[in-house]
Amino acid sequence: MSRFLLFGCLVLTTMVVMGQRGKYNLGRVPTSEELQARDISVFPTGVGLPPGEGSAKEGRSIYVARCASCHGDHGEGHGANPPIAGGLGTLKSDAPRITVGSYWPYATTVWDYINRAMPYQEPGSLSPQEVYSLTAYLLYLNGIVGDSEVLNAKSLPKVKMPNRDGFVPDPRPDTRSLSR
Repeated sequence: MSRFLLFGCLVLTTMVVMGQRGKYNLGRVPTSEELQARDISVFPTGVGLPPGEGSAKEGRSIYVARCASCHGDHGEGHGANPPIAGGLGTLKSDAPRITVGSYWPYATTVWDYINRAMPYQEPGSLSPQEVYSLTAYLLYLNGIVGDSEVLNAKSLPKVKMPNRDGFVPDPRPDTRSLSR
């Protein structure tokens, strides 16, 4: 269960327990189908990834049309938008470049972020196929996958990001289920 789903359940339970539902006649308890529709979390293992697939070849045209105006023609950044490509091996240097390829630990996180937040003007407007293709293109720009490599719910979690081992796991017992 995602953190957001757990938070939503907690809020609704609190409303009922505190009597707000009855006192103020606010809302109702959501159905399990409604809760499931809102649970769009994607985990490092690939749990939560929808059907679909894409490659960098397909992602390039989508990137040019929907992303390059903010992120530059080759992910180098544009204006106030930082770069999303390059920077490999710079994290321990005096001038680290934090990009998708140099910093992010899981390829599934790239997919999840694009799916939830991009493009900036229309977040959530991309189809799963487009998100897989864009993820493949960003990973290609960072030298992580080939231009013809097909990414999908099975292959994406297997992509080894350069900084995967650069993070320290959270030892708190209440965070274990978040890595599904």
